[in-house]
Amino acid sequence: MTRLEKFFAIVALGASIFGLSVSAGASNYVIDTRGAHAFINFKISHLGYSWVHGNFTDFNGSFNFDPAKPEASSIKVNINTNSVNSSHAERDKHLRGNKFLNVSKYPEATFVSTRVESDDGKSARIYGEFTLKGVTKDIVIEAVKVGEGRDPWGGYRAGFSGTTTLSMADFGMNLGPAAADIFITLEVEGIRQ
Repeated sequence: MTRLEKFFAIVALGASIFGLSVSAGASNYVIDTRGAHAFINFKISHLGYSWVHGNFTDFNGSFNFDPAKPEASSIKVNINTNSVNSSHAERDKHLRGNKFLNVSKYPEATFVSTRVESDDGKSARIYGEFTLKGVTKDIVIEAVKVGEGRDPWGGYRAGFSGTTTLSMADFGMNLGPAAADIFITLEVEGIRQ
């Protein structure tokens, strides 16, 4: 074994012992919704007087991430629109109806990334196609890397936080000027496969 090979073997062993990351290139991750370590939250103005907050409780997805080349990353998310939850049963019933999400006709919303731009490897702009109510629009998610590393169960995780703003009118939901936009916050923790 050469000196260089010995050096890398020692680094890899030390990283394994101390739970540090030695990147072997791009890795595939499954979003950890089962352990409730991922969230899709939203807020929208109520008549211009306050904010209504909510989330989608049922979604899944995966992403590919290489810390050395974050611009080569990709992500796909599927959202069960029927799982909308604003902590008010009557409002949620209204949101599931034809005027808003129309979940009986469009039970799923999706996001598929098309490219990623990153200047520093810690923050990124994720460009992609978001489909809701049969309408597909290009959107941008402003994302930051929260962290990555080994978990207590022998796995490896990476986490990100992101935000985007959607125009309700783009998806056929005209709620007036006070509620023209919906603000989305994403918390994504993935388990490396």
